[in-house]
Amino acid sequence: MQNIEGQRVPQVTFRTRVGNEWQDVTSDDIFSGKNVILFALPGAFTPTCSSTHLPRYNELAPVFQANGIDSIICLSVNDAFVMNAWAEDQKLEHIQVLPDGNGDFSAGMGMLVDKSDLGFGKRSWRYSMLVKDGVIDKMFIEPDLPGDPFEVSDADTMLNYVNPQAKQPNRVTIITKPGCSHCTRAKKALNERKFRFEEIVLGQGGISYSSLTAISGRGTTPQVYIDGQHVGTADDLEQWLLAHIG
Repeated sequence: MQNIEGQRVPQVTFRTRVGNEWQDVTSDDIFSGKNVILFALPGAFTPTCSSTHLPRYNELAPVFQANGIDSIICLSVNDAFVMNAWAEDQKLEHIQVLPDGNGDFSAGMGMLVDKSDLGFGKRSWRYSMLVKDGVIDKMFIEPDLPGDPFEVSDADTMLNYVNPQAKQPNRVTIITKPGCSHCTRAKKALNERKFRFEEIVLGQGGISYSSLTAISGRGTTPQVYIDGQHVGTADDLEQWLLAHIG
């Protein structure tokens, strides 16, 4: 894998799917006259890509936009149907998924690798880059190590390059239970102040009331965490918001 900073991105046509129609999108459509972050990964629905790489870019997208980035692209050597299904599963708000189904763009970047040992065939190596008006300004390429290294192509590394002083959003997790009026009030308070949050619902996805007790020691009372710190109940959240936001 070779760093090609200063060169233009490969000129290819992507076969994308919008609704029930095919739509051809060219490299110029994506990059011309724009500041674009593209990050590429081995495959949709794969563990690291789904749990960390893609979600963090989606989380930080508003910060990138506030710092001059026009769009953020997630590319993988998958077809349009798979990429669109993955985007829906991930509930993407700010990221455009781009299917490099034939691997033409990845090959042009020198990033097409053989993953036949995993049954994947040809896939993209994991990397990220900042592209300004079609010219590659900066690349973060994962080291050539066995497996699937994930050390430098993450969203935080890219944000630190774009603006080391950028203010990051608070990371909020709320543990709720169905039919809970306190949970509804807490979510309303967060939404009113435009806090993005992840919601863990008791009784879903194998999350039990015993899990809540183990995490918070608070029995069945729903709990809120902000930036890894335990804020407390819905009432405690309202006090925290008043103290920190007003």
